[in-house]
Amino acid sequence: MGNRLSKIVTKTGDDGTTGLADGSRRNKNDIRVHCLGEVDELNALIGLCSCLIEHQHIQTILLQIQHDLFDLGAELSQPSKNLLSIEHIKMLDQQTEQLNQHLPPLTEFILPGGSLSLSNLHLARTVCRRVERNLVTLNDSEKVNTNSFTYLNRLSDLLFILTRYLAAESNIDEVYWQSEYSRIRPEK
Repeated sequence: MGNRLSKIVTKTGDDGTTGLADGSRRNKNDIRVHCLGEVDELNALIGLCSCLIEHQHIQTILLQIQHDLFDLGAELSQPSKNLLSIEHIKMLDQQTEQLNQHLPPLTEFILPGGSLSLSNLHLARTVCRRVERNLVTLNDSEKVNTNSFTYLNRLSDLLFILTRYLAAESNIDEVYWQSEYSRIRPEK
């Protein structure tokens, strides 16, 4: 393979535009470019999570997700290209099912936190949801691969399950939301 990025500083974006892989140029505030940036942010956050987690199986899952997110970015930088398939979604579903079967049933909402690793996985889940919402916005004006929506929806579920699984493996108690503490009570 030749050098894919032989020149990093091109100065072509100095005018407020950026180039897509198909050769077209878009404003940097264009919704497609915005989605590309958010996928990149999510991928970087998944990388941070992987660095903080010493559990080999989870690291393997997160690495595969990073590759998938690069595929999603490639899709977004080449309008009308579809790279994420039902097979990507099935992989997420299999991991979710496998990890979830070891967890106790959930009866309350979990407060994000518990450790640096868990907090960052929770943050990755919320960023994933934001990426999903913005992809829907993009789809309002330009068609997007429907597998990408499904992938992001399932990915946020898997990130939640990974958080619970890591908490259980690390013997960190999950903190459940207590609604009675979240309300202002009138004085009697």
